[in-house]
Order: sequence, then structure tokens, then C-alpha cells
Amino acid sequence: MKKPIITIITGLMLVSLASCNDDEFLAVQPSKETTEQALSSPTAATELVNAVYNKFLSFNESSFSWIGVTSITSDDADKGSDPGDTGTDKDLMDALTFTSNTISINEVWEANYQGIARANQALQYLPDLDIDETLKARLIGETRFLRSMFYFRLVRMFGGVPLIQGVPDIQNQDDINAANNRVSKEDIYAFITADLQNAVENLPTSYPNTDLGRATKGAALSLLAKVNMYQENWQEVYDLTNEVMGLGYSLTPDYEDVWKEIGENNSESIFEIQGRGETPNKGVEGYFVVQGARGAGGWGWGFNTPSEDLASSYEEGDTRRDATIIFRGETLWDGFLVAETVSNPMYNQKAYVSKTMESFNGGDWESNKNVRILRYAEVLLMNAEAALKVGGDALTPLNLVRNRAGLESLNTVTQQDVWKERRWELAFEHDRFFDLVRQGRAGQVLRAHGKNFVDGKNELFPIPQAQIDLSKGKLTQNPGY
Repeated sequence: MKKPIITIITGLMLVSLASCNDDEFLAVQPSKETTEQALSSPTAATELVNAVYNKFLSFNESSFSWIGVTSITSDDADKGSDPGDTGTDKDLMDALTFTSNTISINEVWEANYQGIARANQALQYLPDLDIDETLKARLIGETRFLRSMFYFRLVRMFGGVPLIQGVPDIQNQDDINAANNRVSKEDIYAFITADLQNAVENLPTSYPNTDLGRATKGAALSLLAKVNMYQENWQEVYDLTNEVMGLGYSLTPDYEDVWKEIGENNSESIFEIQGRGETPNKGVEGYFVVQGARGAGGWGWGFNTPSEDLASSYEEGDTRRDATIIFRGETLWDGFLVAETVSNPMYNQKAYVSKTMESFNGGDWESNKNVRILRYAEVLLMNAEAALKVGGDALTPLNLVRNRAGLESLNTVTQQDVWKERRWELAFEHDRFFDLVRQGRAGQVLRAHGKNFVDGKNELFPIPQAQIDLSKGKLTQNPGY
């Protein structure tokens, strides 16, 4: 499948486009060329925005730490790997015994603010570039969509966080204060909403193949619906998902095909991280190898393994079970035999990179496989959940998802039915822990699973102590840490 041109910026290295370093939150690496030289490039505008997309390929943004925070913490997954391999701190994520000094949590914080810095850099320069006004508005919309994704990851993890709206001037006290002080989660959600509304207004519904993978109006609407779901704004969720449902998306007939190379950027896809297996067009660093089967006959580190609780929860005949879970000793869809000698009985099949397909070219560290972020199936499930809240047809969208999985239609639908479908449909797609929190049952479910969830504490992650130290104590800690 032809991949989009979302490449790593090479010649364009503007001042704060580079990631913040470990020593100072606002510090930036120096440019090798002046701003004027960089912006004189005829491709400067798209390169500015491509650099924001490419942050999602980073190991600290989308890989090991993010997997630990969003998946290993949940009842869908166990740490996996060998008992003695902690993955630095994935044993702590699994048990929910992490602290403000846990490395994975600080890495996710840093990664998302690095992404925000890239977006703010692009948004500073795009308005003044001499390019077609329609293209300019689109690129701004893409950047604001991507910035909203970074902030959405942060607000679900930490609640209120520092709101950095532009390129900071480290000589400006107001900018320093903004970086060192948290605003409320409501303020962050309002900022995310404004970014996404701009994106909805300025993004197209589709692109030519040369730009496949860029953010679309459907992606902005879908993420805006999800943002509203986490705020329990159910009428907005219902209206937004209905709008997406009118844009022409459809479910992939075979659920298992969603996760194969042939399922990338198809009619169900709303937004994906675009992976390429060669450099400088990088794949998602380490995402697939850290979750690959471990041991003799394996191909990875073996982390984030499906829990027995997840495996036994599916209804009989649900095809999503086999499409989600690799079982030791089975022959996979591409003919690859999973050896009986691998370390763990189950692995995440959604992260499998076929050894026989083009996806494996370039190696499994930066493979050619995409990571799915927003899918039409989730839009249908959000629509069903919202319909239960505000009044509407919840059965039709829910049964579309069930029928695709080989299950019979329900005659009535409850909130529990929708929540079960979300678990089965979206397992290992980085939402389960946050879903349980927003549903108000994280403590009940996770303690029953043997995790040390403390009500009033573990709904949020701790603000990293490293960031509190950088702020000289101005950043406040979440309760219980």
C-alpha cells in the first residue's frame, strides 16, 4: 500500500522544533540555520507540520512508556516478558505501585510537551508564510488537531497541566510561569476543543494518495466527540458522531484485516500513525518489537501480554478474541507458527508485524506498520453510549459492531453492553484504563484484578517529580502521591 508523505524534517530545524532537553523544560536545541533561511524553503510550510506528525513516531511518545501507562495498568494486560525483566518500571505500572519518580510517567510527560513545542513552533510561523491561503488554513488545522492529541493524552493522565499556547520566551516571566503552573483540566479541555473546532472548519474530508494519512475533518470530529465523552457532554457526543457517520466511513468486513497491512488507511480508518520501515521516513520506534513474543522462537521483548481475564471475557464466537490475541502454538494468518517455546502463553496480535509481508522490511524496530488511533467502530460505540444518555437509537450502531465480530444482534442495549463492546473492540488501543476511570468503576474492576488501585488517587497519574523540581516546586502534585 502506498504510504503518505509524512517525513521527518531534515533541512528545516527551527529553534524550538527540536525536542526539549532533559535539563530544562523550556530549553531548546540551537538551529543550524537561521529562521529566515529555513523559512525561505518552498516546502517550509509542510515541513513544519510534518515535524509535528513525526513526533508520534518517537519511542517516548507512542511506544514502551505509553504502552505501560495506558495498557499494562489495565485489566486487559499483564506486564508479560520474563518474571525478572521489569522493563525498568513496567512491573510498577502493572501493580499500580508507581510513584512520581517512575521513569515511564516522566517520559510520557516530556514526549507530549515536545510534541506541543513542535506544534506551537509551526503555528507561530505558518500565518506569515507566503503560500496559498486555503493550504495555509488546512496546515494550521492539521497542526491544531495534532496539538489537541498531545494535550488530550496529558489531561487524561494528569488532570490539569501547564497550558503552553505558543513558543516560550525564556526571558519572559509570563511564559516561565505558564510552564511552571498547572491550569484546571476544564481549561485544558476548553483549549483542546478550540483547536479541534478550528480543525473541523479547515480540514478536508479526504486527501489524494500522496497525502494519505493527514488529519481529516472526520478525524477532528471523531476526536472532538471523544473529548466530549470524557467530559460527559453526551448531546455533543451524539451530534458529533452522527455527523461522522454521515461522512462515508464503513467497517472493515473482517475484524482481523484491520490489523494487517491491507487494512491500513481503509474505509474504517479515521486516523493512524503512519509507519515506514526505512530512515529518514521512520516507523514507530519499538512499538512492535517490545510487544513481540519473547524467548526461543520469539521475535520481541514480550511485554504487554493479554490477561486471562480479557481472554475469558469474550462471548463465544466473537472473532475479535482470536484477532486480538496470539496464542502460543498457533499458526497466524500469514502462516507463521508461534513456537511452543515462547515465554508467555499470549501476546498482543494487534502489534504483530508479519514476518512474510512488506511490513517487516527495515526491521521490526521501525517497521512499516501503522498504529491505529481512531477507527469508525469507536465512533459507532460512542454514538451508542451517547444515545443511551440523551435518547436515540443505540441498538443499530452497537449491533453493527457486534455483527462484524460474528455475534448476534441484541434486542435491548444497556450501558454495560456498550462498555463490554468497547473492551472487546478496543483492547490494546490505549483506552481501557482511561475508560474505567471515566466510567467510575476503575477501583472496583482493577482491585478485583489484583491491582493496587486507591480511590481518590489512582484516577490520575502523579506529576513527575523531575518536572516539579524543574519548576522549583511551583508545579503542584496530584492527591495521594
